[in-house]
Amino acid sequence: MLKNNIEMDVKMKCIEQSLTQAKLAENIGITPSYVNKIVRKKEHVISKTFLAMMEELGYDVRITYEKCK
Repeated sequence: MLKNNIEMDVKMKCIEQSLTQAKLAENIGITPSYVNKIVRKKEHVISKTFLAMMEELGYDVRITYEKCK
C-alpha cells in the first residue's frame, strides 16, 4: 500500500510555491491537462502493478521528498 498521497502533495507544493499547475506542466514538458489528471487521481503516477507486487512481498511503499539545494 502506498503510504503517501502523491497527488495531494503535488497540489500542496504548487500552492506553497505559488506555482500554477499549468506552469509546472510547462516547466517539465507535459500538458496542463495531464498534471490535472494526476492531481485528480485520474492518472496514476505509481504503477498499481508495482504496488501490488511490493504489497504481496510484504512491503508498504513510502516516498520522501527533500528540497533541492
